[in-house]
Amino acid sequence: MDLFEQSSSPREDAPLAERMRPRTLDEVVGQRHLLGEGKLLRRLIETDQLSSVIFWGPPGTGKTTLAQVIAASTRSRFVSFSAVMQGVKEIREMVAKAREERAFHGRKTLLFVDEIHRFNKAQQDAFLPHVERGDIILIGATTENPSFEVNSALLSRSRVFVLHPLEAADIRILLERAMNHPSGLGGRGLEVDDEAIDRLSAQSDGDARIALNTLEIAAATVEGKTIGVETVQEALQKKALLYDKGAEEHYNVISAFIKSMRGSDPDGALYWLARMIEAGEDPLFIARRMVIFASEDVGNADPRALQIAVAVQQAVHFVGLPEGRISLAQAVTYLATAPKSNASYLGIDEALREVRKSGALPVPLHIRNAPTRLMKDLGYGKDYRYAHDYDEGYVPQLHLPERLRGRRFYRPTSHGYEKMIGERQRLREERRQEVPGGGREPAGEDT
Repeated sequence: MDLFEQSSSPREDAPLAERMRPRTLDEVVGQRHLLGEGKLLRRLIETDQLSSVIFWGPPGTGKTTLAQVIAASTRSRFVSFSAVMQGVKEIREMVAKAREERAFHGRKTLLFVDEIHRFNKAQQDAFLPHVERGDIILIGATTENPSFEVNSALLSRSRVFVLHPLEAADIRILLERAMNHPSGLGGRGLEVDDEAIDRLSAQSDGDARIALNTLEIAAATVEGKTIGVETVQEALQKKALLYDKGAEEHYNVISAFIKSMRGSDPDGALYWLARMIEAGEDPLFIARRMVIFASEDVGNADPRALQIAVAVQQAVHFVGLPEGRISLAQAVTYLATAPKSNASYLGIDEALREVRKSGALPVPLHIRNAPTRLMKDLGYGKDYRYAHDYDEGYVPQLHLPERLRGRRFYRPTSHGYEKMIGERQRLREERRQEVPGGGREPAGEDT
């Protein structure tokens, strides 16, 4: 289908967001980093020099609108393609037509693929040779991170333009335009008060489609001629938070949640926890992330953190939501305000790197198991010192393979309880001395 036909005259019964879709660059609101005077994308569109591009951004930020603006302004043939309705067979037919246009009319074909992330690898691969030969110029739109969802070969031949959520001020411009435009709500004698339009602008998550369609619901349900904040708030209740458990925003929110706890910000952590709960995230998924965090980011700076994280997993499993939110909040605030150490996390990763590098080094004879007379005669367990026979349950001796004598993997920080661990280790280092089967290399050898 040709996008000229789609964009020329929207049906009167189309949703308000579709009826108010901009038709020219000057009507587009927001995305100034791409469309401001002198910006690259604006220049490419105005000079009809667009090469293959991917528009990446959240819903309602103008990806399809930009495609339709290009359709209206380009001298090229413009074709849209559905990732849901069409496949490789249709790609071949479209490419054959594109070659004809190029050979006989000298016209390029711009192919718009909405939701390109929905195409599988084979479908995306089908575009590649035709993009390389110049038979088509691809314009893809996606809400997903193209680094993960678009084939690397196709991505390397395309320029990615990132669209941002619209500012509240931009949303307000669109809402006011819709209230006055004949294709919108103009002519119905309706008004909207400032508080209501401010509320709607602020609570639309930067999504123009949500804002306009919510305004349409409010206009259809208002009693009287003035749309007030109560009517808008009621209409907003029909809107779901932007949070797809299998998509990009899911990972953005969980990342913000973890980084807020790591940054010792309980308020930020509670906010992102609330975002996940409100959006319907599995509370056990949240609890699992907290158990990992307790060991990775708090560690021995506060050993109770892991106990609390495991306890909240059990509590949430036992009581469920909504009451489980209280236990989650208790654990989140504890983890966020706890002293932090990643020494255990760094230690095991360093030890694993050493094992992969040096292989299965032999166990020192004095700490080998010696269940038989022959093993004892061979020296297994000889000179082993039983720690409990010594003061404070400690005796210096080598426990690493001989080749790794002096290596240190765990380095306690000075945070929380780990400060005490570090002091204890320091005192043991002072007592350590060269003895048969024990001792350490000089500190300078420590890696």
